Amino acid sequence: MEKRFTDQIAIVTGGADGIGKQIARRLAEEGARVTIFDVSAQNSENAVGEFAEAGLRVNSEIVDIAEEDSVEAGVKAVTDRHNGRLDIMINCAAIVGPTSTKITDVTLKDFDLEYAVNLRGTFLMTKHALLAMEPANYGRVLNFASIAGKEGNAGMSPYSSTKAGVIGLVKSAGKEFAETGITVNAIAPAVIRTPMVDGIDPAQVKYMTDKIPMKRCGSLEEIASMSCWIVSPEASFSTGFTFDLTGGRAVY
Repeated sequence: MEKRFTDQIAIVTGGADGIGKQIARRLAEEGARVTIFDVSAQNSENAVGEFAEAGLRVNSEIVDIAEEDSVEAGVKAVTDRHNGRLDIMINCAAIVGPTSTKITDVTLKDFDLEYAVNLRGTFLMTKHALLAMEPANYGRVLNFASIAGKEGNAGMSPYSSTKAGVIGLVKSAGKEFAETGITVNAIAPAVIRTPMVDGIDPAQVKYMTDKIPMKRCGSLEEIASMSCWIVSPEASFSTGFTFDLTGGRAVY
């Protein structure tokens, strides 16, 4: 495998499971020194153990991305461990929240929780990653949006609106740092088969999958491949952009 990330320092949030775990593995296989952020100590321990069995050294920090003190401490732990460096931050952590639920049936508590993780968490991770990257004038920030943020999924108004917010945040931050060596982008997947998706109402999954011209879910390997290109040195002329990974559902 190509070694595009030899000795680069990377953070992957939500890295103990699903998409984040697959991306962390790919980065580590390509030479990056990866730290996963996750709220679950048990899942983090299990993931680090799996990586070690595969010959990959991956660190972990217990971080709640919705809380600034937690994010700041997690990023500091990484930069302290690596002489102040941070080259890559990929923010995968998210929650789905209510599905197959009309907006009139969504509680404020549910909406606020979704906002706290999906949008406030994205803001905090982006902010503190950029602060860490600025001194070196190099970095790659990748946040996870969703096709739901572009088109809106019926029955998922909190998720759709927070992911739309991620797209707006990336457009703004990408332009703010466009004259530096730091890029800020997003990726908007359609349905990727993960444990998180397995927990969604099957009718909701069918609704989303039926809209994909390829008539299938995306794979973890496909999303890791695109994500790792976006955060590689090769992707030097793209910033503020939301990359498509929808099997033809979105063509803009």
